[in-house]
Amino acid sequence: MILSWFKREKREISVPGGQIVYAIGDVHGRDDLLTELLEVIEADLEKTGAGKTVSIIFLGDYVDRGIGSKSVLDTLILLAQSVAEDGVKVEVIFLKGNHEEALLHFLDEPEFGEQWLIHGGTETLASYGVFLPRARKDHHIWQKVSDDFRAALGEKHLSFLNTLKLSATIGDYIFVHAGLRPGKSIEAQDEHDLLWIRTDFMEDNSRFEKKIVHGHTPKPKPYLDHRRIGVDTGAYITGVLTAVRLEENQVFFLQTGSKTS
Repeated sequence: MILSWFKREKREISVPGGQIVYAIGDVHGRDDLLTELLEVIEADLEKTGAGKTVSIIFLGDYVDRGIGSKSVLDTLILLAQSVAEDGVKVEVIFLKGNHEEALLHFLDEPEFGEQWLIHGGTETLASYGVFLPRARKDHHIWQKVSDDFRAALGEKHLSFLNTLKLSATIGDYIFVHAGLRPGKSIEAQDEHDLLWIRTDFMEDNSRFEKKIVHGHTPKPKPYLDHRRIGVDTGAYITGVLTAVRLEENQVFFLQTGSKTS
């Protein structure tokens, strides 16, 4: 099922003319929903994309919690390698989420593994065929799991994870995983806040230089106000993956998946 609705900004916040931007929320191992949503976007472009410049921005958190983390990264890497068709110029941008940071942290410091598992790392390891022993307190065990996982990831997936961006700016919008620290300019933002901030950002009401499009904090519905657009709808729990479509000063949401899993 696809749910969508339309909103026009009162203030003239926009992307450049002749450009369409799609920003996709947290996938969290739901490769089935990702495939479905990409098909929705492809169908939308067939109707409206001719002659347009298209940017597809993924807001991070591709791994953990859902069971298809490896398949998600396979799909994203393949998408990055695809070429534009039917006269549509497509740019694909991949942002880093806090779960990608956690995965890389585990590779660098295996003792972090026990904490990573609490937040969904078990499912990611399993998707790569790496399973945990029952005894998990010994450092040498975590080192072996980390080494096995690095080998299972392979160079292509590891390179993808190591080259993720922290933000992207198009027109009057800035795209980040979690949000921005209130009281700081965009240029002064800290990486940890871009990946992890929640309450201080969500509860503040002040504008930034750009309107913020983000994921990280799941809500039953996508959120839109004068300062931010939130598109994390908790796909791994709700079965609903959301994208926002931006064209000129128009905001349009696309959703796919209707069954809780």
